[in-house]
Order: sequence, then C-alpha cells, then structure tokens
Amino acid sequence: MPPSRSPGLLALYPHITDRDRLLLQLLDDHQVLTTDQIHRMLFQARRTCQIRLGELAGLGLLDRFRFARAGGGSHPWHWTLGHHGHRFQAAAHQRPEPTLRATRQRVHRLSANPHLPHLLTANEFFVRLTAHTRRHPEARLRRWWSETLTTRQFRTITADGHGLWSVAGTTVGFFLEADTGTEPLGRVVAKLDRYAQLTRRGGPRYPVLFWLGSEHREEHLHRLLTGDVPCATATHTADPAEAVWLPAGATGRVSLAELPSDHGQPVADNPNFDDDGDLAF
Repeated sequence: MPPSRSPGLLALYPHITDRDRLLLQLLDDHQVLTTDQIHRMLFQARRTCQIRLGELAGLGLLDRFRFARAGGGSHPWHWTLGHHGHRFQAAAHQRPEPTLRATRQRVHRLSANPHLPHLLTANEFFVRLTAHTRRHPEARLRRWWSETLTTRQFRTITADGHGLWSVAGTTVGFFLEADTGTEPLGRVVAKLDRYAQLTRRGGPRYPVLFWLGSEHREEHLHRLLTGDVPCATATHTADPAEAVWLPAGATGRVSLAELPSDHGQPVADNPNFDDDGDLAF
C-alpha cells in the first residue's frame, strides 16, 4: 500500500466551507492578503471575517504575520497559507505534499521579502475589482492571474498581473503594472517594448494599465508615453472599475470596460480556471 498522508488533514474537511476553499485558492495563487482585503472580497461584517480567519489559523489552514508601525501600534495582519492549507491545496491540485519545514521557510521568506509592498499593491488592484462585483452584479472579474502565472503563459512579458473584466457582455483583457514609485519612469516606460513584442508574435493587444501612487507621477508618465502600445493610467486612490483611466494621448477618462481590447490568439488557461476563465475548484 502507498504511504498514507500525515494525520490530521482529513479531520479538517468537515470544518472547511466553500468560502474557505475560495480563500485557500486565492492565497495559493496570490500568496498574501490582508484582513481588510479578505473582508472586502468575501465577508459582509468585518468582525465575522476576523473571527473566521482566527479559526482557520487555529486549524493550521492559515498563517499570519504583521509588522510594527512607526510611532506605535501594528500594521494589519497579513494572511497566507498555513501548513495544512498548503497540504490541502497540494492534494486538490495533485502536487507533492510540502514538509512542515518547507512551509515555514515559505512564510519566513514571504514576510521578509522586500517586494512584499509591491505584491500587496498588485493584489489590491484585483481586490477592488472583486469588491466592485459584489456591488454591481452585471460586472465580473473573469480572470485574475498573478505575475508568476502571467509570465508563464505569455513568456515575453513580466506584468504584475493579468485579468479579464466583463460588464454587460463586454469583456476587456488587460495587463497590470502596479507602480509603487521605486523605479525611474524611463524604466517603467521601457517595459512597453516587451508588450509590443508580444503583439508582433500574435499575442493579445490588451491595454497596459499603469496604476500609480500619485497624480504628479501620472502626469509625468503621460509625457513619456508614445501610444505605440495601448496603455492607460490611474492612481491608487481610484476604483479601477470606474471611469478613472486616462488612455495615452487622450484628454478624457474612461472606465475599464471602455478600454479597447484585442484578444488575439488564445493562450492555454490555468487548470485552476474553468472554460469561462472563472476561478474553479
């Protein structure tokens, strides 16, 4: 007989709800989310969210960390998969089961990663779109791909994420460049060369969305955009689903669903998504 799994995981199954499964999948795909982000996507009441996250941590399905805030207090909890969460996801997707040591190392590396703020910023973009769909039933976030999956599927580019956004029958694809102000704008614009290469080899001509930390930085970036690659800008203060996007060379802002989008040749989908591109279990 094959060796059995380490004890404990099957006993957790009666405690895992459909919402828990969705949260485990989101953390498997996107590594880390804050309490507030999880609340806006999956819960009505913040207190209910906090209680449930604590229960999932007690079951070993989630782990968490947070940092001290300058001047006193702490930043919000950052949630990631715990050891049993990694085991559950490995079983669900037929991956090798991780060891406890490997799980701990993954959490330590994630918490100490200097690029963690950038990852949270990129995730926040998609969290806001997801939260928007809860208030607007006609809208759907049909695809949310991480930087890793986007790079694997499209190869040429290294976007911070890729999505498909649908409103009332119109579907727009996009690539996200989540800007935290740490790179010179010349280097930011230089990334567009890779998107042009993708289009030349038959890939989709999706708008590149530059999500920026300030209006000042947005204004300066527009002076550098040539329009060779479709792109648009907005700031972190805006709801990315609304009419906040300023296309290169334009004077008026449009909504995400109004941006031009050419899907080009199809790419192989992630097995975690169904035929419609929606998150599947």
